[in-house]
Amino acid sequence: MHEMIWWIMICCGLITFAARFLPLSGLLPDELPAGVKRAMHYVPIAVLTPIIVSGIFIADDGSFMLTDNMRLYAAIIAAAIAIFTRSILATLIAGLSCLWLLNFLL
Repeated sequence: MHEMIWWIMICCGLITFAARFLPLSGLLPDELPAGVKRAMHYVPIAVLTPIIVSGIFIADDGSFMLTDNMRLYAAIIAAAIAIFTRSILATLIAGLSCLWLLNFLL
């Protein structure tokens, strides 16, 4: 069992090294293929969606919260602010302020 863990750690280290080394080595082409460039536009939304959704709907004890969820109301307000202002700072301030205010009042 311990030997397998060492092999996994070595393989992960080699993969991490290759991911860092290859772009800087000049072995890869300068331009990414068009299909890869198009696919890269979806990476942020694919990464952030599960983080945000779990932060809104999953309670501290691991249960799913849909009713009496102040995070959901604050997220809806923050999303509206994001759509209208297109500002990350305004979205963060509005979302966190609404969450704090809703938790304080209710």
